[in-house]
Amino acid sequence: MQKKLILTFFAALALSAFTLSAQEYAPVGNRIMTPWASEVSPAHVHPEYPRPQMVRSRWQSLNGLWNYAVSAKEADKPVIGDGQILVPFAIQSALSGVGKNVSEKDALWYETEFTVPKKWGKDRIILHFEAVDWAAEVWVNGKKAGSHTGGYTPFSFDITSLVKKNGKQVLTLKVTDPTDTDTDGNHTYVPRGKQVSNPHGIWYTAVTGIWQSVWIEPVSAAHVDSYYAVSDIDAKTLSVRVASSGLAAGDEVRVELLEGKAGLDMDKADLSAAGVVASAPVVSGEALLSVASPRLWSPEDPYLYPLRIRVLRKGKAIDEVCGYTSFRKVSLVESAKGFKVLGLNGKPCFNYGPLDQGWWPDGLYTAPTDEALAYDVVKTRDFGFNMIRKHIKVEPARWYYHCDRLGIMVWQDMPCTTDSRHGQWKYRDYLPFQGKDSDISAWTKENYFKEWAEIIDALRVFNCITVWVPFNEAWGQFNTAEAVAFTRAQDPTRLINPASGGNHTENCGDILDCHNYPNPAQYLWSPTVANVVGEYGGIGMPLEGHLWQPDKNWGYIQYKNSKDVTDAYERYALQLKDLVGRGTSGAVYTQTTDVEIEVNGLMTYDRAVIKIEENRVRAINRSIIDALK
Repeated sequence: MQKKLILTFFAALALSAFTLSAQEYAPVGNRIMTPWASEVSPAHVHPEYPRPQMVRSRWQSLNGLWNYAVSAKEADKPVIGDGQILVPFAIQSALSGVGKNVSEKDALWYETEFTVPKKWGKDRIILHFEAVDWAAEVWVNGKKAGSHTGGYTPFSFDITSLVKKNGKQVLTLKVTDPTDTDTDGNHTYVPRGKQVSNPHGIWYTAVTGIWQSVWIEPVSAAHVDSYYAVSDIDAKTLSVRVASSGLAAGDEVRVELLEGKAGLDMDKADLSAAGVVASAPVVSGEALLSVASPRLWSPEDPYLYPLRIRVLRKGKAIDEVCGYTSFRKVSLVESAKGFKVLGLNGKPCFNYGPLDQGWWPDGLYTAPTDEALAYDVVKTRDFGFNMIRKHIKVEPARWYYHCDRLGIMVWQDMPCTTDSRHGQWKYRDYLPFQGKDSDISAWTKENYFKEWAEIIDALRVFNCITVWVPFNEAWGQFNTAEAVAFTRAQDPTRLINPASGGNHTENCGDILDCHNYPNPAQYLWSPTVANVVGEYGGIGMPLEGHLWQPDKNWGYIQYKNSKDVTDAYERYALQLKDLVGRGTSGAVYTQTTDVEIEVNGLMTYDRAVIKIEENRVRAINRSIIDALK
């Protein structure tokens, strides 16, 4: 697979058309940068295949320098000549080369040119956007291709009828983004996580526009649209549901599970030579494969099976996609002491990891490079954790791929719609919480479900995700039982943490989650679900030369050196270990890195300094995970 992707990457570079040369681009601003920022250039910006779960051999990246303009939101299309922006970095970021704020009253316009390879002449041409925040309208050669709302999910358009037979194609995009604004004065908000128009405290710089890769690919008229693989380790089967388009009478869609290699070795697998573990045709949208002795995925052994899906016509493949999957089971189980606890593959599994917000000082929502994107996951594993809570943000598909291959479980948050000012927070008691209708509009609720469904649909293909988190700390929390039922209907294979640190309803979901700073505490308890400490810690250490704002930094408690930080970490870890003995089966430490003025990360915001004594922390973390039996 890796060989194919490398060849494809160089082909894509040769075909991509940029509006300016690399020499004219430079990051802006005077903020700190990560070590990877110097590797970013228009000729080499996120060149990796963006969809690792469904790879085709032919594709073309459209990342690079585009023209941009900012106009009034309701204005007609302006001359798009304010300058150049480096896609896929948000306009507010340093790596965009622009570093401009965009208000809810503005529209951000993009335009670029690209060429469709002549060899694609008989194919359908699909235009992909991995993520655009928040509302996007798209034109190709002046003709409307479509629109999309939601800042966290991929979308695509078949632009075959819009492209010219020869020459340059013009791609135009209009984006509007209300961020944290009440858009109509009736408490109408969009999901935006920690973004605010006026950054302060724990609220960060807004992100507007394209912030993940843009690309095109050719597909045959008959092709695979998507698939979803679900394993059953008890029955030793793999169900693969495949959606396809344009099939003719007699066409067959076939799924093959191949011999793989575990974790880090998976990229080296030569799929063409791999043995077939199981194979089955797709009948009524599903293929059911049996495996006599499936090798199970776990943090200790993140084994991934390559997966190949082909559309066959008279025995010849006219479309082929390659991905991967695994065998694993997420459930509640009973511990040796009789507690209801989190389980993996039918055994108790203490879920322990950092709160990971996925922000970057140079790229904001977007990591400078794929190596940088993987770095936080690699260090999480190095620190001895086995899980990450992805906090009110959705990452690019490649981030989840890195978690899959490295063996890191993920608790996935829904990005919140509003902050705690818009919810009644009574988190230290059970409260059948329905939300304050005057503060959360009907449109906001409806849009919440629309975007949450799209997020789950996009991410459920990644085996690393073990827990869905619909709400965080009563931020926009409403009708919790309805949200849990909705989440369960979208994906019944994972556990649901209804409201991490928020308002709790008895017998709702699978997890009861308490937040407490700085020490861990389980101040609520339920015998019917798993009990976890969804946030604790926040040990701060500001380091000169590595601060977002030198005159402002914040942490729940602060120390001046790594030893003192690690000593405090160990004290809290001993308290957590005591809670494990009393039935707690998961915990989240705040946090992976510093973020803007927060200085409570295990690493600095620029990822240049690890702030704890790594070997000590790794040993502590492993002892806590091993304490649950």
